[in-house]
Amino acid sequence: MTSNAFRIGGDLSVRRLGFGAMHLATEPGPARASSLAVARRAVELGVTLIDTAYLYGGGANEELLAEALHPYPDGLVITTKVGVARSGPSGEWRLDGRPSVLRDQVEEALRRLRVERIELLQLHRIDPETPLADQVGTLRDLRTEGKIGRIGLSEVTVAELEEARGIVDIGSVQNRYSLLDREYEPVLAACEAAGIAFLPWRPVAWGKSGATAEIAAVAAELGATPTQVVLAWLLGHSPVVLPIPGTTRIDHLEENLAAERLQLSPAHRDRLDRLPAPA
Repeated sequence: MTSNAFRIGGDLSVRRLGFGAMHLATEPGPARASSLAVARRAVELGVTLIDTAYLYGGGANEELLAEALHPYPDGLVITTKVGVARSGPSGEWRLDGRPSVLRDQVEEALRRLRVERIELLQLHRIDPETPLADQVGTLRDLRTEGKIGRIGLSEVTVAELEEARGIVDIGSVQNRYSLLDREYEPVLAACEAAGIAFLPWRPVAWGKSGATAEIAAVAAELGATPTQVVLAWLLGHSPVVLPIPGTTRIDHLEENLAAERLQLSPAHRDRLDRLPAPA
């Protein structure tokens, strides 16, 4: 049987199937009210890992989650990401891993999320213009100060992961990955070997799964949806995978979470394993 729980960093227990909040609307009006309802329903359904980032609306997504869920129930982990900032004459988003920027973004995330410590804080991307040791070293210092519980990375190579692990313990990696996009299989393998949580973003390939004949056929045979099939595949593919599918609709949220109960037979899994990556 596939375990439905994982301990990030060896001690932070979460339900493996989480929720990605990136697409939740934050502007005032009916769309925001719907976003609040979706976030609350996720927690009602037992989600204990919710992913957000400063990049998502310049902190507006973090504020939305706090409005929806604070005071947080025991066991709920909201992980956020830092290391992207607006700069330049036109205020475009760019990677920025300078220690002062990371410190400021963590302090602001603490304020917006209304917490004293972020249990899992992830570096959104490695800034190539700032030494990696300075970036993860700053997060290590913030952990020592009690403002961060565990440190994660996003969109990294095996070499970058190993370099970072030489500086500080890494609790999670968040890379693009799905049944139809396995470019980072070596990174997943490295995470599995080290017991590091692997949070695939875009885990259902933005709706392309249903257009793949083999996935659609397996779904029909199991009385499930293609989205449920690919999420079930992820959960069974490696014990360290923690999918974080996002949605703006409660019915889709409920569909996603039901994938946890879907059992793929060895024959079904073999058919899916042999699918080629899209050109």
